Amino acid sequence: MSSIRSGKRIRSLEDINVRATRAANSFLAMGIYAGDVVALMLRNDFPFFEATYAANLIGAYATPVNWHSTAAEAQHILEDSGAKAVIVHADLLPAIEAVIPKDVHVFVVATPPEIAAAYGFEPCAVPSGRTDWDEFVEEGDPYPPEAGEPPQSIIYTSGTTGKPKGVRRAAPTPEQAASLRTLLTRGFFPGMAPDEIVTIVAGPMYHSAPNAHALFAGRMGCRIILQPRFDPEEMLRLIERHRVTHIHMVPIMFNRLLRLPDDVKDRYDLSSLRHVIHAAAPVSQPIKRAMIDWWGPVICEYYGSTETSMVTFCTSAEWLAHPGTVGRATPEARIEILGPDGQPLPAGEIGEVAARNLMLADFTYHGDDDKRRRAEKRGLLVPGDIGYLDADGFLHLCDRATDMIISGGANIYPAEIEGELHKMPGVADCAVFGVPDEEFGEAVMAVVQPQPAADLTEAAVRTYLRGLIAGYKVPKQVVFANDLPREDSGKIFKRKLREPYWAGRERNI
Repeated sequence: MSSIRSGKRIRSLEDINVRATRAANSFLAMGIYAGDVVALMLRNDFPFFEATYAANLIGAYATPVNWHSTAAEAQHILEDSGAKAVIVHADLLPAIEAVIPKDVHVFVVATPPEIAAAYGFEPCAVPSGRTDWDEFVEEGDPYPPEAGEPPQSIIYTSGTTGKPKGVRRAAPTPEQAASLRTLLTRGFFPGMAPDEIVTIVAGPMYHSAPNAHALFAGRMGCRIILQPRFDPEEMLRLIERHRVTHIHMVPIMFNRLLRLPDDVKDRYDLSSLRHVIHAAAPVSQPIKRAMIDWWGPVICEYYGSTETSMVTFCTSAEWLAHPGTVGRATPEARIEILGPDGQPLPAGEIGEVAARNLMLADFTYHGDDDKRRRAEKRGLLVPGDIGYLDADGFLHLCDRATDMIISGGANIYPAEIEGELHKMPGVADCAVFGVPDEEFGEAVMAVVQPQPAADLTEAAVRTYLRGLIAGYKVPKQVVFANDLPREDSGKIFKRKLREPYWAGRERNI
């Protein structure tokens, strides 16, 4: 049966769609129409599907809000998007209640037991005086409303380098919609009929990739298992119990799975897996090789951004033949590497990555068309990555342009240093970035998260790296931390690590 399961709760997709229809009619009755924005500050739960599908039915935008956001960050998104309504889990409401604009309708979802348990608090009911989402939905007419071509969602970027910006995409033409369905099917759910597919949604649906994966799985009619919060052994248990076939993941999940004891990893039958795809953050080569060795050649990778969608793809075999690649351009995409003069560079030369899915409906940054124009070169989009194409056309990423360090006139890519550090015994995670230096402009700094009980020292880290990278790339400073600030997508908030060192100063990158 096509359904969505969360803990012990299960709801058929037929019921989800009926509730979405009711919600759409309730939105219309209260004055939310095509082109308006409905914000979602929800954990992975049934109402995420219901509210998104409801907004789509009437041509409104569904706008996810990162529930890790501070009150100020949430306020920025609600005000910048012009949201007419916000649907929020009861436990998340207190953090943002004071900053919700007065003219925004608020609908509250009771936080269910499995989500509360995953995050270590008691289930939360809808507070007195607030509108219950379930009650609001039931008030709506169950007959489909009239609507024109719906827009897609406005997705706000993660804000790892500054304030989140809203990527607003135009309604697709029928040809573009068909192309997008083909792209998502080929990327997320190849090889099986929808009613045979069982997928886990482990990443947060406020992020663009898990959002697209989960919502498309629902539209296809797959069986969906929601993981309230990623837990490595629980994922293995779910794969075995439900005979999971397809998963979308991020590299931090690989890291945590591989840290499980061998007897735990060997305990579960993973033979049902057919297609595991990952993206959103860099993955070190040793980690990816270890995952392929463990799960088999079912692991695929793609590269893209909120602005470009998926523009590359590679299988396990292609990655093993081109270690470190994020894939080759998909049939719908064009990729170039641009030099400082904005012209294409030949294979092997490092420059700015410019890419575009040629069949995707165009977008703009909500309220900032100038930023949209600046994001385009030669008809392609520049998401801010530095990399190169190898002789076979496979894309390799070196780093984010904003993370590149310029020290004494030399370009240093932190990802190269981080790749070597990940191989060092005792290192659980790391982040490398530039800090001010009076002589060289910037100096290399590393923040290292040791594995439990590991005895690491600054001298040991520097000595290890000297045999692997050029001397000028060896970090001038090494500090240790028990944890690193990280998005659920796996991206490290380098901005948060870097900002204290640059207070009152201006970087030229």
